[in-house]
Amino acid sequence: MIYPTDLTDSQWQAIKLLLPTKMGQRKRKQSIRAIINGIFYVVKGGISWRMMPNDLPDWRLVYYYFRQWAKKGLVQKIHDKLVTKVRLQAGREASPSLGLIDSQSVKTMSVRMLKGYDGNKKLTGRKRFIVVDVLGLVLALRLTSANVGERAGALLLFTALGTRFARLKTILADQGFDGVDFLSTVKATYQLTVNVVCGVLGVKGFPIVPKRWIVERTFGWWAFHRRLAKDYEVKESHAEGVIYWTMIRLMSRKIRETQS
Repeated sequence: MIYPTDLTDSQWQAIKLLLPTKMGQRKRKQSIRAIINGIFYVVKGGISWRMMPNDLPDWRLVYYYFRQWAKKGLVQKIHDKLVTKVRLQAGREASPSLGLIDSQSVKTMSVRMLKGYDGNKKLTGRKRFIVVDVLGLVLALRLTSANVGERAGALLLFTALGTRFARLKTILADQGFDGVDFLSTVKATYQLTVNVVCGVLGVKGFPIVPKRWIVERTFGWWAFHRRLAKDYEVKESHAEGVIYWTMIRLMSRKIRETQS
């Protein structure tokens, strides 16, 4: 049976050359494409691994590869290569010059996972910190307990960014990332200028601030992938893996749509 989440031929062509030549130690009975289809099915549908349909590869095999690729950082490498590919295809430089930072707090579902209480959102769970480019593609990702403040989380995120993007010099942020000491620390340590964008005075509700909506749109994309509606993963590497696979699916569709 063909599922809506299955890779099309053009999507598969977009990502197969980005895969490492050696994807694991096991001798495979299933193709990597079929295994990725299984991961996409879980990520998009939000089901548990054990509830995968029988006509997809066995859930234990799919989950094994999901765990191994997350643990070894392979899924992030695939994701990062695809970011570069999408940017170049869009006529942009491989390295962005502008990034946008934000966070999202989500409820956690396991008593064993790292979590904290976010007083602003009034929920117990994890917080997802991301930096995206102007296309909404994730440049860096870090997960913390939900009680971690914006500035503390941002420092972890900027450390994750490192020097991977030579042209990246400016970060747009909301008021949660403000503070003279914080801004000067970021400038001195990471050579990044954080520009805090304020809301429109006198406008009620959720005003659209130039460019700041881009990072909110990325969170909106995630909302259509039900495995991200809450955080079901005990290990942070698995929780990050779900996000990376979500973005891999979205980016492979972008390449397909451009090529068609």
